[in-house]
Amino acid sequence: MDKLIILDRDGVINEDSDDYVKSLAEWIPIPGSIEAIARLSRHGWRIAVATNQSGLARGFFDVSDLQKMHDALQQKVAEQGGQVDLIRFCPHGPDDGCNCRKPRSGLFRQIGDYFGLPLAGVPVVGDSLRDLEAGVSVGCRPILVRTGKGLLSESKPLPPGTSIFDNLAAVADHLLDN
Repeated sequence: MDKLIILDRDGVINEDSDDYVKSLAEWIPIPGSIEAIARLSRHGWRIAVATNQSGLARGFFDVSDLQKMHDALQQKVAEQGGQVDLIRFCPHGPDDGCNCRKPRSGLFRQIGDYFGLPLAGVPVVGDSLRDLEAGVSVGCRPILVRTGKGLLSESKPLPPGTSIFDNLAAVADHLLDN
């Protein structure tokens, strides 16, 4: 059986910033996150990342800057013996009316189409309500992490059945133990 997990990026894999993560120098992995992705990958999980990157639309950075961050992510995971199978991003701003900006489901549909897999029950890990809402809208299982904006999100009403973990490493431990 193909096991797929969909991860948000900023606040889940790397430190988030209210000023946007604009460059490779500002892209700082959360301790344990790279190892967690690699462990899941080594145990047969396919890793997909779905990330809103409105800083592109706002002109804070360009696609080559974003690619450098994603290349670094893939390289660091590969150094731990794993792989990130797919990264999809929304380059639009909040007022662009696209269907890919979370909480809309476009990025998730792209991921499901890419892998040819139904998304029902697929874990989606995020630190914000919009990450979880996007996943739930296509049948994913919501998991909130307390990193990034997670503590703030935890105080809000969450989708029914949301699991909550301290960080991505704890999510990986749970998925690999069950």
